[in-house]
Amino acid sequence: MMPEKVLFGWSGGKDSTLALYEIQRAANYEIAALLTTVTKDYDRISMHGVRRILLEQQAASLGYSLEMVWISKQSSNEEYESQMHEALTKYRSAGVSSVVFGDLFWEEIRKYRETHLGQIGMKGIFPLWGRNTTELAHTFIDLGFKAIIVCVDSNALDGKFVGRLFDKKLLSELPSSVDPCGENGEFHSFVFDGPIFRKPILFEKGEIVLRDNRFYYCDLIPA
Repeated sequence: MMPEKVLFGWSGGKDSTLALYEIQRAANYEIAALLTTVTKDYDRISMHGVRRILLEQQAASLGYSLEMVWISKQSSNEEYESQMHEALTKYRSAGVSSVVFGDLFWEEIRKYRETHLGQIGMKGIFPLWGRNTTELAHTFIDLGFKAIIVCVDSNALDGKFVGRLFDKKLLSELPSSVDPCGENGEFHSFVFDGPIFRKPILFEKGEIVLRDNRFYYCDLIPA
C-alpha cells in the first residue's frame, strides 16, 4: 500500500515535533514538506518569534523541505487564509491529500482547520488529539527532545519562564492554571534536538523583549 502524501503543519515547537514523531512511527505517510507561517516584516516564525534561519536549520536537520507561507505583521484573517489557500492548493494539485497538525484539544481550532481544508478537498490529521497534556509533556522530555521557551503570554504566565529549557523542573514550577503543553497559548517553544533530528540546532540566547505590553520573547541567535 502506497503511503499517503501529506503536508505537515510545522511551528517549530514541541507539539509539532511530537506529532511529527508519531507520524514517522506510523510509517504510512509521506511528508511532502513542513508548512510554516512566517511574518515577512520580522523574518520570523509567526507567533513564536524565532528567526527564519533557525527554522530552515530545523527542517534540514529533520530531512524535510520547507514551505513558508508569508504574511504581514498586521495580517488579517483574509490575508492569512488567502496565502494559506494558495500554498495548500499547490500541494493538493500535486497529490497531497491531508495536512497534519499538532493540536491537542481546542475543538474550535480543529473545526476551523477542517472546514478550510475541506473547501479544497483536503482533510486534517491530528495524531495527538485528546491525549493527556501532562503525560505528553513528560513523554516529550523522556524521549530525549530538547526545547526552549521562546514566547510567554504574561497574562497567563510569569515572564520569567521565557528563555528557560522545557524540562521537568520547569513543568514542576508551572502554576496549576497553565496547561503543561501551553495549549491555551500560555507559552511557545523551539525544539533544537531530539531522536528525529540528524544534528542539534545550535544557538545562543539573545535579549528578552516585551511586546504589546504582554508577550515576552527570547531571541535565539544562530551559533
